[in-house]
Amino acid sequence: MNNWNKPSDEKTLHIGFDDTDSINGRCTTHLSYLISNMLIRKFQVEFVDFPLLIRLNPNVPLKTRGNGAVCLRIRGRNYEKIKEEITHAIENYSELENGANPGLVFYEGNGIGKDLTSFSESAMDTILSKQLAIKIAIKNNIQFSIFGKGYGIVGALAATGCLLDSDHTFETIAYRSKENIGTNRKTDDFKVKKLSEESYPYTYNNFDIKNNRILITPRGPDPVFCGIRGEDPLITTLFLKNLCIEEELDGYMIFRSNQGTNLHLVKENSGTNIKPYTAGRITCQVASTPYIINGGHVIFKIKDGFGSMLPVAVYQPTGLTKIASMLVIGDRIEVGYGAHLKSNNQFTLNLEYLIIKELARVYNIRNPTCEKCSKNMKSEGKNKGYQCRICKTRIRNSGKIKTEKDRKLKSGLYIPEPIAHRHLTKPSSRYGMEKRFNSMEIRYLLKSTKWIKDSGGLI
Repeated sequence: MNNWNKPSDEKTLHIGFDDTDSINGRCTTHLSYLISNMLIRKFQVEFVDFPLLIRLNPNVPLKTRGNGAVCLRIRGRNYEKIKEEITHAIENYSELENGANPGLVFYEGNGIGKDLTSFSESAMDTILSKQLAIKIAIKNNIQFSIFGKGYGIVGALAATGCLLDSDHTFETIAYRSKENIGTNRKTDDFKVKKLSEESYPYTYNNFDIKNNRILITPRGPDPVFCGIRGEDPLITTLFLKNLCIEEELDGYMIFRSNQGTNLHLVKENSGTNIKPYTAGRITCQVASTPYIINGGHVIFKIKDGFGSMLPVAVYQPTGLTKIASMLVIGDRIEVGYGAHLKSNNQFTLNLEYLIIKELARVYNIRNPTCEKCSKNMKSEGKNKGYQCRICKTRIRNSGKIKTEKDRKLKSGLYIPEPIAHRHLTKPSSRYGMEKRFNSMEIRYLLKSTKWIKDSGGLI
């Protein structure tokens, strides 16, 4: 299905696509790497931005691996031929029989309209339908094609509408040659750890020190060898080159991305507004004593300012269960969450980060101490005072002694261990490293960075 219109070669062409991967492998970023190579070699286009890797709401039931869509923004000539080539590439690459349901959009313009940016913003934290995406595409004269069930039209349109004009990161993704796809990836764990330490804080989530585990390689049969995430494309690419990978790679490409930004947790909600499969944050009070369930996970209830009560789940792999178990009723907190529907038609907020804003005061209450014996006295009954167990001294005008407990818990931000991070999770090293979009800086980086390389050499 498509809605082709006559193109204009004088504007920026925005190309968005998603859901081209399948259970047998394939990868939307790999397809974007192949398409980018083709665009530069065959059509000599100019990229006006790095290829964009846009991660969408990670809580939706119908999602691809990593739930990431891609947008390419180019300038050149013969847009009609370019569109035909890309459509053909997506049809040939995607395995519809193995679960791929691609969507593809082409938008020509030197600016992105409000309909698109609003749709993109919503795609980060809510569920959007294929029908809504098609409606917005038609309304805004956006050319689109869908294949199979066409779920990818949502991600394709969302990636196209994402300006990524706030905080962003970079990822240099290396791709395997055809003959190596499906074989074990060989990496030097010590070298990955060393490079991660040397490049900190300008790279992130490439090695989990606590669990002594590398985080750069996927586990499936897809064509990605590894991905290096960080703040600067020069540093992520240097990291990749210094890995001295044994196998011959097909090439690499640098993406600008919303990964590691918490973009899905920006919207603050009240309990009454939270829907299943959405994401966001909520300021609230702890409303029940946390308890541990099978698997070491912790459950507690929260109450917002409107009286809504909701359960929160803190899962053992996050490394936050000990902190969560120390919370008490009355603690004022902020929770970043993903809302997941349970079998009883109720939903739970899966905790993605925790900010302890204000700790409730907790007191130890005890009987008074005998001035002669320094021993705790016993109560003689209601309003009858206290008597020392040792010397029998009595006092009548004293009440219980109240002393404040040391909570052994501090206010502040608590985030999961790297091994439990989602693609969008903002790691601790990125707080204070946030960036703003600067078009001049991006263009400079594009020209000064070897942002794409294939087996044929630098392009």
